[in-house]
Amino acid sequence: MPTRSGERSAHFPRIEKKHGRPVAYFLKQLASLRSDKYQDQIDLLRERHGFSREHANAVVMYHRGSTSSKRHADPKQYFATLDAATARTVKAIFRAVQAKHKGLGLVIAWNQPMLRSGTAYVFGVSVSKNHITLNPFSKAVMDQFRPALAKYSPLKYTFKVPVDWKVDTPLLQKMATARLAEIRR
Repeated sequence: MPTRSGERSAHFPRIEKKHGRPVAYFLKQLASLRSDKYQDQIDLLRERHGFSREHANAVVMYHRGSTSSKRHADPKQYFATLDAATARTVKAIFRAVQAKHKGLGLVIAWNQPMLRSGTAYVFGVSVSKNHITLNPFSKAVMDQFRPALAKYSPLKYTFKVPVDWKVDTPLLQKMATARLAEIRR
C-alpha cells in the first residue's frame, strides 16, 4: 500500500517484517552490486530476496538518494517548476474547468496536478517539453468527445495539446461535466 507521506522509509517496517532482516542489510547488498543500473538493482531484490516491485523500488530509490516519492508539496510548487508560458496554459486549463465546476479541488497526485471531486479524479495534466497531455480519467468520456478531440492527438485515455494552447473552455467544461456524471452514477 502506498504511503500518504511519500517517504520511502515508511515502507521499511513492512519490508523488515516480511523479509526478516533490517533494511540496512538490503542497502549493503545494493552497495556491493557491481552494477549501478536501476533495473539490475530492482532485479537483485526481486529475484534473490522475493521483494514486490513496490518494496524493491522503495529500497532502490532510497539507496539512490531519493528519500521521498513526492516531488511537489502542492500545486503552487508544481507550477513554479514550469516555464512561464506553460504554467499559464496549465493554470488556464484548470481555471476553465473550475469556472463551471467550482467544487473541484486542485491536488497533486502522481507528481502531477489533478482536479478531484471527493476521492475521484476528474481532470489531470502532465507536462512534456513540447506538449501537455490532458486526462479526463475515463475512456468513455474520451470516446464521447473523440470527434472534437481529433486535432489534439487523442489516445485511449488522454489527448495532447501544445504548450501554448489557446484553451478550449467549452470543450473542457463539457468533458468535466461528462466525467462528473460518470462518477455520480
